Amino acid sequence: MRADKLLCAKQGCLEKSGHTDDVQRPSNIGAVLRETTELLAALPQASPYLEARLLLSAATGRTHTEFLARPETELSATDLAHFDRLLRRRLAGEPIAYIRGRQAFWTLDLRVTPATLIPRPETELLVELALARLPAKAPLRVLDAGSGSGAIAAALASERPAWTLLATEHNSEAARLADTNLRTYRLGNAHVIRCDWLQPIARNSLDAIVGNPPYLSATDPHLGQGDLPWEPRPALAAGPDGLDAIRTLCAQATSRLRPTGFIALEHGYDQGPAARAIFEWHGFEDILTHRDLGDRERATTGRLPPPGPHSTLISSKVAASSR
Repeated sequence: MRADKLLCAKQGCLEKSGHTDDVQRPSNIGAVLRETTELLAALPQASPYLEARLLLSAATGRTHTEFLARPETELSATDLAHFDRLLRRRLAGEPIAYIRGRQAFWTLDLRVTPATLIPRPETELLVELALARLPAKAPLRVLDAGSGSGAIAAALASERPAWTLLATEHNSEAARLADTNLRTYRLGNAHVIRCDWLQPIARNSLDAIVGNPPYLSATDPHLGQGDLPWEPRPALAAGPDGLDAIRTLCAQATSRLRPTGFIALEHGYDQGPAARAIFEWHGFEDILTHRDLGDRERATTGRLPPPGPHSTLISSKVAASSR
């Protein structure tokens, strides 16, 4: 059932029972959570109980522990009115992350707005790969390409104080938000650069590049489903086949990475073969595609070769496309 019809149906039930106030809720915590969970279950791709709890917490300032310990607690009219406003937004399809203005990622709770992509659990695979494949105590320079909310950069900076993280972001509002998230967690080893991908980054200055670039086709039907219609289109779609951003990043990375530099990019579940081909064409070695927790191909990694005749040949091959 569509979200607007959900509210109409709820109002109809209340009117038949003699309640004509605007979408009234029961007034204790347990009843509110039960009824809201039932309502949210009709939304596609929702997590009904979790979202009901998050909305009620946002409206009241109470924690999940308090909900469990005192389900009989009566809520004030003010809290109920605030909760109804938030619930209406969710039933209209607005993502829970934008309603709350926050999204959990790794061990962090980050601010998000409609200017940024909503960080997702599958993107944590990039963090895991970088932590596993790069030396923890070396003073590495690692770049998060197209950082959005700063999620990847913040996660890596929090785990690896010896590293310097650079978070590049083209959108000015997203760049400001990423900077806010980094400052919130006092991550002095991470810095935001407003730019287009790797354009201003010096040659041979990076030890690693990680990123979650847009990878949907411009005509992908998923763009009209779930949370995606609410998210910034440039952060989601990249050309006719969805691979334009990955091509650009690989081309630019060959001149910005030091020899043996590491790269890890997220992509669609069916883009593993194409991503590996792009990596190979640009001269990366040790190319592997990694699966997410849903057993879908989600990220591809590679390294530049060590210095030598082979690396010189590769640099000549991609010079035109890496500028």
